[in-house]
Amino acid sequence: MLFAVGTKVKFLHTGDEGVVESLLDGGMISVYIEKLDMEIPAFPEDLVRAEEFLKHPVKAKIVSGKKEVEAPAPPPISIETQYTILKSVGIQLALDPVQNKEGLTDKYLIYLLNDTNYDVVYSIRLRRKNARPVSWDGQLRATFFIQLGEMLYDDLNEAPEFEVECSWVTTEGVTGKVFKSLKIKPKTFFNSLRTAPFLNKKVHLYRLFEKPETTSQKSGEDLLEYTKRHAKPHWQPLESHKKLNAHDTKELAEFEPEIDLHIEKLTDNWRKMSNAEIVRLQLSSFEQYLAKAIHLGVQRVFIIHGVGEGRLRDAIATRLMQNPDVQTFKNEYHHKYGWGATEVVFES
Repeated sequence: MLFAVGTKVKFLHTGDEGVVESLLDGGMISVYIEKLDMEIPAFPEDLVRAEEFLKHPVKAKIVSGKKEVEAPAPPPISIETQYTILKSVGIQLALDPVQNKEGLTDKYLIYLLNDTNYDVVYSIRLRRKNARPVSWDGQLRATFFIQLGEMLYDDLNEAPEFEVECSWVTTEGVTGKVFKSLKIKPKTFFNSLRTAPFLNKKVHLYRLFEKPETTSQKSGEDLLEYTKRHAKPHWQPLESHKKLNAHDTKELAEFEPEIDLHIEKLTDNWRKMSNAEIVRLQLSSFEQYLAKAIHLGVQRVFIIHGVGEGRLRDAIATRLMQNPDVQTFKNEYHHKYGWGATEVVFES
């Protein structure tokens, strides 16, 4: 199901209601929950429009049965195992028409698709005659796709043009940049309907670049520098990795590389707290711990948030995505924490 910015939605598993704030990389959606005063990233399949939830309430019946010891859950199935690329086309741009109640197209969802076996770093700008340019920068992993944004139907009359710059990420490094200017012409636009990989439906599809034939052409700029140059952080980075004094050195030696955010570990009065107060305390403790780790120059930490409904995990992921001092993070199965912790690696 597709959701536009401003749509009122409901989380299927928790029942929380919110409003779609923005569209994130990897097909995720940022949802603002007013009662918690926070934005949480979510997958579309975990959401439903609020009005549809009321029309079709879910009824469940609990049936008791044999209790059996379950084996550890396998890692989530990635899109690579669900979609087989028979013949790679390359990097593609798709405009997916969205119809209104009258059955007329009033906008297009913009997708970037990569059906090759190489990650790609991209920088895309959409220009129109009477509108400000819109830009998207990031990295798209192999055999994956993301939704960049939207383009109105009326923009077809504004000579829309996509300026695309890409670099391939190979085992030998980042290749030289390739550039393409894609002008959307109304006369030929409506003849460009084809079935897109991953989306599995008819869209207006354009091939931008084929997969790299060789990796001999390299860029003098590595991936880290490229990403820093093109990234647009939501806030200024913390002052980090500064020279440690004697007190900091002692703190570093005593620093625990993990923090347990289960509320009973943070306060003895948790039974008197509301759910919103609990989440606020957990996030405040997390942010203080993260700031201290960055200040001390710690390389790697584990944030123990538990499994539960995933609300705390998603809120932590939102903050980690916005923190330029974080190099990468992942919530994968761990022999010590199971699925209940996120590993965070900082920029060195």
